[in-house]
Amino acid sequence: MNIYPAIDLRHGQCVRLYQGNYQRETIYNDDPFSVAKQFVSDGAIWLHIVDLDGAKDHEKNQASLIAELIKANNVKVQTGGGIRAQSQIANLLEQGAERVIIGSMAVKKRKEVSEWFKYFGAERLVLALDVIVNANKQPMVSVNAWQNISEYSLYDLIDFYQTVGLTHLLCTNIALDGTLNGPDYGLYDAIIERYPFLMLQASGGIQSLLDITMLNEKRLDGAIIGRALYEKKFTLREVFSC
Repeated sequence: MNIYPAIDLRHGQCVRLYQGNYQRETIYNDDPFSVAKQFVSDGAIWLHIVDLDGAKDHEKNQASLIAELIKANNVKVQTGGGIRAQSQIANLLEQGAERVIIGSMAVKKRKEVSEWFKYFGAERLVLALDVIVNANKQPMVSVNAWQNISEYSLYDLIDFYQTVGLTHLLCTNIALDGTLNGPDYGLYDAIIERYPFLMLQASGGIQSLLDITMLNEKRLDGAIIGRALYEKKFTLREVFSC
């Protein structure tokens, strides 16, 4: 299982949001370069970099900072946040990103994004679907930096993107993100059962080395870890040891 230490950028700082709420932000470090360097020193093979400013307002994206972070570190990077155009993907890949994460656009403009999958290849794109479980226990996909709930369920969108070779899926239960309450194991079990071919990445709520071990046993492709690392619940070195 791949481990993706997370660097969430807002105003050039490393932050974490609680359940995607921009009003509940914790600033952990004002130097993302030092954070990335430490992650790499501790053994990171991947970095997961998210542009929270771009996710909320694409005109305020931090593409130049992300490009500098990619160049400064000899690791693979998957990055996203506020991707609205094919040119943005092309630019990030040209700057050295291994994969680009597509979120809200994949919900709101499915036909256009399906063409991106055909153009760049499914291996270079990560479909990021962030969900809120409704009263009928259906995982409904949220958009616009988690500010709105769409009409689509998680499964509607996976089924749609299967037609263009969907390979990498990043799924977050918003209710658990940034909470340190543990991942949504039931959700991941359901996805794996229905779509065993997907390279599934877990995100949200990871709090302990036991969580990492259990996700690995479920044969997920990856786990994104943020707050637990910043608050020193465990170290990245300990993650790789377990």
